Amino acid sequence: MRRVLILGSTGSIGTQAIDIATAHPERFSIVGLSAGSKAEMLAHQAQQLGLPESATALGAEGASDLIKRLEPDVVLNAITGSVGLGPTLVALDSGAVLALANKESLIVGGQLVTSRAQEGQIVPVDSEHSALAQALMAGKSSEVNRLIVTASGGPFRGRSAKELEAVSPGDALAHPTWNMGRVITTNSATLVNKGLEVIEAHLLFGIDYDHIEVTVHPQSIVHSLVEFIDGSTMAQCSPPDMRLPISLALEWPKRVPGAVAGLDWTAAHTWTFEPLDDDVFPAVSMAKAAGIKGATFPAVFNAANEQAVDAFHDGALSFPGITQVIAEVLGEHQPEPMTLEGVYAAEAWARSRADEVIATRRF
Repeated sequence: MRRVLILGSTGSIGTQAIDIATAHPERFSIVGLSAGSKAEMLAHQAQQLGLPESATALGAEGASDLIKRLEPDVVLNAITGSVGLGPTLVALDSGAVLALANKESLIVGGQLVTSRAQEGQIVPVDSEHSALAQALMAGKSSEVNRLIVTASGGPFRGRSAKELEAVSPGDALAHPTWNMGRVITTNSATLVNKGLEVIEAHLLFGIDYDHIEVTVHPQSIVHSLVEFIDGSTMAQCSPPDMRLPISLALEWPKRVPGAVAGLDWTAAHTWTFEPLDDDVFPAVSMAKAAGIKGATFPAVFNAANEQAVDAFHDGALSFPGITQVIAEVLGEHQPEPMTLEGVYAAEAWARSRADEVIATRRF
C-alpha cells in the first residue's frame, strides 16, 4: 500500500485523486492534504478521510513541512503555479515518488529540479506526458526519433489572427473538451499551455527541442505519440478523463483497474490531425525558443503569461496581446543564476515588467 500526500487537494486534480485513492483502499492510504486557500473545504476533506488537523496545511511552506513530517511514499503535487517549486524540491529530496501535476515547478525550476531527481522519481500527471511515458515503454530512449504532443486546438482552432482580436474572456473559457481553471483554460486557448508542455517534455524525457513537435487533434483521444527511428509510431489513446493519468501516476508503473471506461471499439470513430498554425498561435515556438535558451527564460515566459492572462480577464489587454506581452518581456530578459533565489528574482522582474508593458497597451 502506498502512503500518499496530496498537495492542492481542493482543486480538480486533488479531488479526483482523493476519489481514486478512496475507491482503492487496498492500494492507497492518504496520509495528508494541503491546499492554497480553501480552508473550509480542506477541513471537510480531512474529516471525511479521518485525518487529524496536523496532517493538513495551507500554503506552499505548510505543504513542504507535511512532506518532511509525514514521509509519504508518493507526493502528488497539484499546486497551481510556480509557488509549487519549493514543495517539488522538498519532495525530491525526501526520496518520495513525485506525481507531478504542477508543471510550472518543473518548467521554472529546470535543472534545479532535474538535477535533484533520481531516475524515474518524477512521474507526470499531465495527460500528454503520461501518454508519452506510456508510449516510451515500447522502445529504448536511444531509439526515439520524435515526441509528438497533441493539442485540442482550443476554442479558436481555425480562426485567423484578425478574428482573435475581438474574442472575449468568456470566449476563451469555452474549451471544447476539458473543464479547467481560468489560467489553464486561457492558456489552452492561446496554446501557451502547449508551449509549456513542450518544455516539460524536454525536461522529463531528455529529448532535444528539435525532436519535439505539436499536432492539433481536436477529438482529444490520442493524448500524445512517440515516433521511433524505424518509422514506427506508438500512440496512447483513451477518453479525455484525468482519472487515468492520475491513477497511473499514483501507482506507477502499475495500472489501477477500472480507472476509466475504455473506448467503444464497436462504434465508428473519426480522429483528425492538423498542423499547428504558428502565425496565429505563436506561443509554442516562443516557448521552444525560451526552452532552448534555458536558465531563467522559461520562468520569465510563465510569469509574464500569468500577468497577461489576468490583464486579459480584467479587460485591460486583448487576446493577442497576451503573447505579445510575453514576447516583449522575453526579449528584454537578462538571465539570473539558476538558484531558487535567482528563479524567484527572474519571476518578480517578469511580473513587474509585464505589468509595465500591459499599461502601455490598454485595451
